[in-house]
Amino acid sequence: MIEFHSENNFEFEESAFAKAWLEKVIAAEEKELGEINYIFCDDEYLHKINMDFLNHDTYTDIISFDYSQGAVLSGDIYVSTQRVEENAKTFKAAFKEEFFRVLVHGILHYCGYKDKTEDQAKEMRDKEDYYLNKAF
Repeated sequence: MIEFHSENNFEFEESAFAKAWLEKVIAAEEKELGEINYIFCDDEYLHKINMDFLNHDTYTDIISFDYSQGAVLSGDIYVSTQRVEENAKTFKAAFKEEFFRVLVHGILHYCGYKDKTEDQAKEMRDKEDYYLNKAF
């Protein structure tokens, strides 16, 4: 089950579409859906999580806590809608595209993709683009 929650005033009007799309991504990656919660928040909320749990004094668009067991994907994915909006401007992308990129990014981490090295980041970006092209 995929659920969306908001800790700010963000209203996700395409949640049904996003759930169906993310379920297809999970199936395409030959994984199973457990319980995944997306929590939408602002920069300060996510910055506090970054400090408290990861000791990182930086702003970010996404932090995921992976509770997956084997092929069953579960976890909590925190998304700063403020940061997504800023990144969309920076990358000259539509908010919706950047937002969906972040949504699938969290799922791809649960599928085992990393983004710490340049090669890993390229593979992650290629996968994001692949699934975004299937969504739009």
